[in-house]
Amino acid sequence: MAKWVYTFGGGRAEGASRLGDLLGGKGANLAEMANLGLPVPPGFTITTEVCTYFYANRRTYPSDLAVEVEAALASVGALTGHAFGDESNPLLVSVRSGAKASMPGMMDTVLNLGLNDISVEALARLAGDERFAYDSYRRFIQMYSDVVLGIEHHEFEALLEYYKDARSLTLDTDLSAEDWKRLIIGYKAKVVELSGKEFPQAPQEQLWGAIGAVFGSWMNPRAITYRALHAIPESWGTAVTVQAMVFGNLGDTSATGVAFTRNPSTGTKELYGEFLINAQGEDVVAGIRTPQSITEAARIAAGSTKPSMETALPHVFAEFVRATEKLERHYRDMQDLEFTVERGKLWMLQTRTGKRTTKAAIKIAVDMTNEGLIGKDEAILRIDPASLEQLLHPTLDPDAPRDVIATGLPASPGAATGEIVLGADEAVQLAGAGRKVVLVRVETSPEDIHGMHAAEAILTSRGGMTSHAAVVARGMGKPCVAGAGAIRIDYASGTMTVADRTFAKGDVVTIDGTAGQVIHGAVAMLTPELSGEFATLMSWADEVRRMQVRANAETEQDARMARSFGAEGIGLCRTEHMFFEADRIVRMREMILARDEAGRRAALAELLPIQRGDFIELFEIMAGLPVTIRLLDPPLHEFLPHDRAEAEDVAKALGVEVEALLRRTAELREFNPMLGFRGCRLAIAYPEIAEMQARAIFEAAAAAEKRSGTAVEPEIMVPLVLAKAELDLVKDRIDAMAKAVAAETGGRIAYTVGTMVETPRACLRAGEIAETAEFFSFGTNDLTQTCLAISRDDAGSFLGRYVGAGIFSADPFVTLDKEGVGELVEIGTSRGRATRPALKVGICGEHGGDPASIAFCEKLGLTYVSCSPFRVPIARLAAAQAALGKELASTA
Repeated sequence: MAKWVYTFGGGRAEGASRLGDLLGGKGANLAEMANLGLPVPPGFTITTEVCTYFYANRRTYPSDLAVEVEAALASVGALTGHAFGDESNPLLVSVRSGAKASMPGMMDTVLNLGLNDISVEALARLAGDERFAYDSYRRFIQMYSDVVLGIEHHEFEALLEYYKDARSLTLDTDLSAEDWKRLIIGYKAKVVELSGKEFPQAPQEQLWGAIGAVFGSWMNPRAITYRALHAIPESWGTAVTVQAMVFGNLGDTSATGVAFTRNPSTGTKELYGEFLINAQGEDVVAGIRTPQSITEAARIAAGSTKPSMETALPHVFAEFVRATEKLERHYRDMQDLEFTVERGKLWMLQTRTGKRTTKAAIKIAVDMTNEGLIGKDEAILRIDPASLEQLLHPTLDPDAPRDVIATGLPASPGAATGEIVLGADEAVQLAGAGRKVVLVRVETSPEDIHGMHAAEAILTSRGGMTSHAAVVARGMGKPCVAGAGAIRIDYASGTMTVADRTFAKGDVVTIDGTAGQVIHGAVAMLTPELSGEFATLMSWADEVRRMQVRANAETEQDARMARSFGAEGIGLCRTEHMFFEADRIVRMREMILARDEAGRRAALAELLPIQRGDFIELFEIMAGLPVTIRLLDPPLHEFLPHDRAEAEDVAKALGVEVEALLRRTAELREFNPMLGFRGCRLAIAYPEIAEMQARAIFEAAAAAEKRSGTAVEPEIMVPLVLAKAELDLVKDRIDAMAKAVAAETGGRIAYTVGTMVETPRACLRAGEIAETAEFFSFGTNDLTQTCLAISRDDAGSFLGRYVGAGIFSADPFVTLDKEGVGELVEIGTSRGRATRPALKVGICGEHGGDPASIAFCEKLGLTYVSCSPFRVPIARLAAAQAALGKELASTA
């Protein structure tokens, strides 16, 4: 037979903290505090299983629930000396929600339940305070009407404010008992006016109305939204806790407050919180009265003249401090507490694990490890890897107002403010003049790279999480919102329009790349800080981590940033990205547009010293760490002029006729360039390209080794291989060039050749390919596209619906699709290692910085993951957690 109700109080409880699934966080922790001997008002919890039954049976209850509730009420009455429904000696209760996961402010609470027109007089007599009794009654009417009857809070606040204004009263505490009696008449009349019914007087009717409202609040819009944002399953349901009321509004020896056992913003070990004398719980957070500091140190720091709890109620304060210390030691984590003092008696109303900033979370984890409360492994597991982005990028002040004009995909985290510019050249010009700009484009291309570098942030109306704008912005560490489809950009008029609002060049906007928001005007920022505790935690993570973490980097800035964040080499150097600068793209276009080998070789001869210089720089920065260099893999359209005006500029730079250039461009243009003439196909059709790049790599390796004295062993990666025969052709050219450079330099050239696995066929034929390839690196961006037949640049219009419908658990370009793409990675890895057991295997797509994808890579035994520099700390921590066996859920 199911048990629906669990009681607590009097120093014992039927439940415990381990029953959080059944009793919800609140109920389980109240039971635990009772078992610890702390002063907890007695009560009982109706389980989450009743919530499940409630929704499965048309909002009805199990037949035997009422009997268990009555028995529990009798137990509470026996402990308090009051009886529920007794109009001469009433037991008053609170009714609160309590899900398994903390959802502060999302669901509903009712206080002072059990009062009516008769029992309020008994309360006044028992308390010896008529004003307190009628204040409690009006609070109950207001709260119950809001939560249960659906009459909004402001209807009663308006009556109260009008009453105070008419009598020149300022604070609620200025009202007398007679004032509250008059207002209660008005409140009840408002209930009749708006509901058509009298306010319920029967305590049993009140109780079941409140229980139903709390269960009903599990499906209210704000709770649904909160669950979606925090990945809380609807199936968990909520429990309902009914608890004897204790009153903090019984005079100057009574109070109510909230506190954290450590500072939730900084993590400092200090009591942090507020309280109010002669108040009920909602007064602390309602803002009607200014709360007072709990500790004297906090009062002095705040410059407050109001007494702290430490001085106003010293004996209660001392007891409260002992309770907080006991709870933190017991739970081994920072606690968020609610308490009430009734006529000098302390009552603990709630404890739960406190929410905190990432900075505080790291400090608390490290400090508690040093204090012996937890071990290093637990400290590592307590930090959400994705939350580290709060420390690596500027963020918006959560308390600052925001005028959000559009939303898109949170393509690259961080926040920045600047003037709107619609072109890359203008971005460079204005940034050079010392002005901060936000580059706004329909979509970006390689030709925008100089403008993206100059801009504070990037905004596009098209594109997805792995679009050009997103990938480049993440690599640069710049905020980016992509795919903001509501924005219409008009380059001709220099404006962007959202609904009926138009913004021109020069208007100031703020980009929140973490939330995917575009905001009008400047918004206050919080500057990121990396603390000593951060370094300590990361060192602990590195001790347990098995997989290496490398970075995707091809510029000096990216490489140095990657090293500063702890990267163990470069897992992907995209050589085509080295040619996006204005002085280089001309030579690159010259090579692409050349009609014959002689023309290509002439252009390549000019590119060789540029490549060699870049590689020397990377090798020296990495100082002997592995550097994986991908041979040229440009979809050619990215380098070609897009319209006549652009073609005229290119023709002038190249010294050719514009019409000839347009004809050659037309010859090279492809219907589907992402599946066209790119990757190893370029090296096979034009082997001179691979030869130039191999020469540049080997000459750079020899030069760097000679200059630094540190051995350099580049890993040369051939992209988009479908078959062993392709790799063999390209590797022959690489090997020949290695011999040539070795002969010229008189030294030995150490290197390995591998492939980037980006197609289903390559995964399936991995056993054969591994006969030649000395390493695999899964390019999961393109592998996801080719496996799912979804373009990453065009998927933004429907992927959200797919995730919402449960087709994907998350955006597959953010978190690896384990069942499809993941199985291909598993097949490719196992077949490759069957041929070559020591095969080095990594991933270098955007998934290399996603914690859930990293956990999957750990399961497969991959050698390393590679990600953008700013995600390296995230990957290091996620890899450590994966090694410790933590399962990371996929979240959109």
